[in-house]
Amino acid sequence: MKLYGIKNCDTVKKARKWLDENGIAYEFHDFKKDGLSSEKLSQWEQALGWEALINKRGTTWRKLPDEVRDTISAQSAHQIMLENTSIIKRPVVERGDEVSVGFNADQWAAWTD
Repeated sequence: MKLYGIKNCDTVKKARKWLDENGIAYEFHDFKKDGLSSEKLSQWEQALGWEALINKRGTTWRKLPDEVRDTISAQSAHQIMLENTSIIKRPVVERGDEVSVGFNADQWAAWTD
């Protein structure tokens, strides 16, 4: 299991704490510090759709110019996420061929069965 996010994100902290407390092994990748490849982002977009990856509740989204937010498309979203990784919903979790976004204790608990 690989957990992608930003170390200081509250949701990522909560997710990591839950995983640790439940003895679930995972590798953490801080995409703010360690970067994010265009190829990896494309894999997530294919698995989840770009809309699912963009956090429209966060300050990074709100700081984008209105014309960018109003005309966002799959192509522009990809570039925006690469340039502003903070706009990606967190955490993104890969487990085998599965990809999910957000902290989902029920789903993760089912993975341990």
